[in-house]
Amino acid sequence: MEYEGDVYRPPSEARSLIIQVTIGCSHNTCTFCHMYSDKKFRIRKREEILQDLEECSALYGQYVRRVFFADGDALIVKTPLLLELLDYVREHFPLAERVTAYGTASDVLRKSEEDLRALRQAGLQMVYLGAESGDDRILQEIKKGQTAQELIEAGQKLKRCGIQTSVTLISGLGGPERMREHAVASAELINAMNPDYASILSLQLREDSPMTQEILRGERRLLTADQTVEETEMFLQAINSPGTVFRSNHASNYVALAGVFNEDIPAMLMQLEQAKARQQYRPDWMREL
Repeated sequence: MEYEGDVYRPPSEARSLIIQVTIGCSHNTCTFCHMYSDKKFRIRKREEILQDLEECSALYGQYVRRVFFADGDALIVKTPLLLELLDYVREHFPLAERVTAYGTASDVLRKSEEDLRALRQAGLQMVYLGAESGDDRILQEIKKGQTAQELIEAGQKLKRCGIQTSVTLISGLGGPERMREHAVASAELINAMNPDYASILSLQLREDSPMTQEILRGERRLLTADQTVEETEMFLQAINSPGTVFRSNHASNYVALAGVFNEDIPAMLMQLEQAKARQQYRPDWMREL
């Protein structure tokens, strides 16, 4: 079994068997992202993927409980091949409780509801959607390639078809100038989707990312720790998405939050206010781990 390049996965897939179904990301133009900058996108050959699955099955098929299809948007793969891979997992990994994958709104909207329901029936339990923001201006500036409405429609479509969604947002994408717009529009996006899971990461940039160059040219500013907390407070104050499990406890976050909307919002707001008053933030050296 071989991995090509660096392999990225959601924090909740730390113990999962990771199978590269695609290499890189088909979009790969987001100005803040460096994850797949060193890869040329391609869908792996069927034989390559099945060989990886066969090797893993022979080695520890009786122990795998979760499987994650990588890289950046495995859902772009045609439905018949995905169904074949899901069937293989179900047959050769008897203890596997779920299969998940990254997906873009474009991937979801291209597939029919019949296809998505078939994938769910075959074992695709959840899709991770990187929404980043609900503000169309920010989405355009970061070259996301999708609008807020398209993201909403994708999330609602997955929900109708029985596939869970985990939606990721990134604090600070609008800089100090669009803190409120980013926070409120992102909350409205979550409200409209009512996903199973939602999370916020804090913006972190590599030196060679296009957004870093924007900052060096004076075209963009980063948020301070206090501003990041204030933006999160504005987001939480605008949320109305009952039952969504919320996490903002990634290594990049200044304050670790965990709760369920809407019931835990008051406690999380109090936690943020106390952290800001006491200046109790995760230090930068830990946030960069």
